Amino acid sequence: MRVELIKGFFFFGDFGFGGGEQRREVQKGGDVIIDLEVSLEELYTGNFIEVCRYKSVATPASGTRKCNCRQEMKTIQLGPGRFQMMQQQVCDDCPNVRMVPEEKLLEIEIEPGMRDGQEYPFIAEGYIQYILFDTGEPHIDGEPGDLRFRIKQLKHRTFERRGEDLYTNVTISLVDALIGFEIDIDHLDGHKVKIVRDKITWPGARIRKKNEGMPSYENNHLKGTMFVTFDIEFPKGELTSEDKEAVQTLLKQGHKSHVYNGLQGY
Repeated sequence: MRVELIKGFFFFGDFGFGGGEQRREVQKGGDVIIDLEVSLEELYTGNFIEVCRYKSVATPASGTRKCNCRQEMKTIQLGPGRFQMMQQQVCDDCPNVRMVPEEKLLEIEIEPGMRDGQEYPFIAEGYIQYILFDTGEPHIDGEPGDLRFRIKQLKHRTFERRGEDLYTNVTISLVDALIGFEIDIDHLDGHKVKIVRDKITWPGARIRKKNEGMPSYENNHLKGTMFVTFDIEFPKGELTSEDKEAVQTLLKQGHKSHVYNGLQGY
């Protein structure tokens, strides 16, 4: 579990101005979206992250306030048989509130397989919608919006994630490429992925390790594939004439070249 602290996290809604203006229907306050950086290890194994947020909340106060204001038509009698229709603002009296800062600890569950850009919502933890009347006093109106944490997957030094698959590169020596090798790759949860090759490995060769990718968010029992691409590190320096002849004799391979379009239109 890790803890994040969000400072200065005070929510205030958009200002509207009452009085002579025509009031809109009671609305929900705006949502707040915050990027939450999450490591690939956490997205593989899962984790709980605690976020400490500071927010202005409404608490009971003495007196009453105007609320649920709307425009209604009122009929005024001007004289015998003479009437006039007029618009009039009508408000209800609600218990008064005042805004005070509050600290709250929110716990976010990072589930295995969650994806970059996925959101984790907290209902009614967003902006508060309130109206500023002619008196200058703010009055709460409507429901608060939601607070949504958006998963931002951090780059990883070993693996690249594409959907539920993982990609990585392994550099081996020319000797290993020719005679074979055995290596272990440290996975995101610490277990070892064993790779054994007993035949020649060419540059750019790729192998697949099934069920070694990311877990499926919908079904954690299912995992993607790990793709391992091999790079060959050639020896530095120069070979003597004897070494060159020995290599040719050993490999039983002469000079060969073939020029072709490797892109094929791509």
